[in-house]
Amino acid sequence: MYPAIHSYRQVQAETASKERTLVLLFEAALRFIQSGAVSLEKGAGAQAAQQLSKASDIVIELWNTLDRSRAPELCDTLERVYEFCAIELSKALTSRQAVHARNAERAFAPLVDAFRQAVAKVAAP
Repeated sequence: MYPAIHSYRQVQAETASKERTLVLLFEAALRFIQSGAVSLEKGAGAQAAQQLSKASDIVIELWNTLDRSRAPELCDTLERVYEFCAIELSKALTSRQAVHARNAERAFAPLVDAFRQAVAKVAAP
């Protein structure tokens, strides 16, 4: 990665609101899922494992931070998506088959878009 991009991302992460930080986590997880899938498709197993492990860590952390007291139905839905993604990422890691990472990507990508939109609405004046 280019040093300037790394510096920009670091400053962005350090100065972001809680809501924006959440979006950054979603975006990072999706990037790791996508790059892990590409790595698997190219036969780069070690690189894929590193990327998919990072994605899995973020998904599990998001899953662990669900607050059922605020929105129980939403949390139930999110929990099912997170669980599916965690299982598919685990399968991708163990089988080295990109199809599982792509399954996780298809399930996770709509969440990224939804959270981006929700945070943009909250942040709008």
